[in-house]
Amino acid sequence: MIGVFDSGHGGLTVLSALVARLPERSFLYLGDHGHAPYGERGVAEIHDLTLANVERLFHEGCRLVLLACNTAAAVALRRLQQEWLPGAHPERRVLGVFVPMVEAVTEVPWQAQEPPPGARRAPAVVGVFATRRTVASGAYAREIALRAPAIRVVQQACPGLVKRIEAGAAPEVLAAMIAGHVAALMERLDGRAPDSVILGCTHYPLVAQAFAAALPAGVPVHSQPALVAESLAAYLARHPEFDVAPGPRARTRFLTTGNPETVGALAARFFGTPPIFQAA
Repeated sequence: MIGVFDSGHGGLTVLSALVARLPERSFLYLGDHGHAPYGERGVAEIHDLTLANVERLFHEGCRLVLLACNTAAAVALRRLQQEWLPGAHPERRVLGVFVPMVEAVTEVPWQAQEPPPGARRAPAVVGVFATRRTVASGAYAREIALRAPAIRVVQQACPGLVKRIEAGAAPEVLAAMIAGHVAALMERLDGRAPDSVILGCTHYPLVAQAFAAALPAGVPVHSQPALVAESLAAYLARHPEFDVAPGPRARTRFLTTGNPETVGALAARFFGTPPIFQAA
């Protein structure tokens, strides 16, 4: 199976796109609902929690794990890839969700650690809405600047939004919160509309329409699930040694560190059908 990890429900939006794009593959989803949300936790704690959950997915037989959590990917992914995997699990891989987004915004492949020779990119402003910890990591700003220095990245933390989404808050409550975050970003831009915005949290696709409604008309809103699904399909084509051979008995399993019944009751909003969670 291919492992998919998130701190809570948000990664189910990515998993839904993965299942649609790769229907013959089997997936194992692990939500760390017992420690969600990650966005307000410290760097060391996020790293340790992420490592422990990746280990759990490896133990279940996954050779490839996708961190479907921007906070975990922004804070822990590089360290896991560079310091932990080579010694602990050199035959396995961990990927993150913000790589496809950076590629889409910059139009530069991830492998290019600097702008391609002769590249010309018109100046642009990209807004990033994310958790407090993702914003503090500077991951989006750093990786975009490496590949497209002409793009100015303006970040806006959205504290409390993930928790409200997970709790099933009323649409008008979520819309009011989002409008406040959009207004804060616009104020820092002196009222100028950004050229596009990134929804840098896998929970936010559920409220993408509220972001679009609060932004000036016509501002493109980049959301992750479809981008991530296409990116993973391309990765598996390039690296068949990390693929799981498709077969007629593909299935998707769901694990949680929280209460399976409580988690499952809300999960249908994120996945589209009611998934049955088991205790991790």
